Amino acid sequence: MIQMKLSHKICKIIIVISVLFYSSQAAFSAPVFWTDWISTTPSNYPSFIGNGIITTNTSTVNVTYTNPQGIAFFQAGGGTNYWGNSDVNSPYTSSLVDNRPTGTDIIGLQNAGNQTLQFSEAIANPVFSYVSLNGNGYAFDQDFDILSYGGLNGRDQGYWGAGTSYKNIVDLGGGNFEYQLLGTGEPHGTIRFTGEFDTVNWRSLSYEYWNGFTVGIQGTAIEVNGPVPEPSTFIILGCGLMALGVIRKKNINRI
Repeated sequence: MIQMKLSHKICKIIIVISVLFYSSQAAFSAPVFWTDWISTTPSNYPSFIGNGIITTNTSTVNVTYTNPQGIAFFQAGGGTNYWGNSDVNSPYTSSLVDNRPTGTDIIGLQNAGNQTLQFSEAIANPVFSYVSLNGNGYAFDQDFDILSYGGLNGRDQGYWGAGTSYKNIVDLGGGNFEYQLLGTGEPHGTIRFTGEFDTVNWRSLSYEYWNGFTVGIQGTAIEVNGPVPEPSTFIILGCGLMALGVIRKKNINRI
């Protein structure tokens, strides 16, 4: 009986350590690999489809953005740099995001309605940077964290000024929720979705010309999390070994 109680205690310790280890994996700052927007399919609006590529250390991820309502503009290189010229005190960087969006690539929005980002493989901890979200809001189907925005903790203002950003969670019923990114003034900032994804869905809440965005990732799911067993595998294995140890001890005592 004493051995069984000890085994249970050790199992609890293994569970706690496993949970703490895996929950801490997304907490460290890392460079972000941003989308290089390259083309549209078709090349006219509305019913817009934009194509981009994210190049990480070991992979190339294709990104497809779909917006049936159409967009305001698609800037794939050249043009105005709405992301600023420095990572220091940028409204888009934080303790979890080292670098602002690369180059001048941006997709400008104007219409209310649903839209989707799709990745060619599972990616980890995507970040979503936005420009001038002052007369609109975004409602995502996944929870997110607001990491930074112009004016927060001494961050510089964005291209069009400063503002505040906040999250509003709406209970849609039936166990479904909507996670709204809202703001006041001229919000420019970055949010992050923690976990592994191959799609990100949201809707623009109202018409406003214009507000813009781009997306980056910490890496592919395999690059960040590795092809490792789930935490439950370690827990089951650890507890199983404890149980085997107790059984073996009992058998020895009977001899």
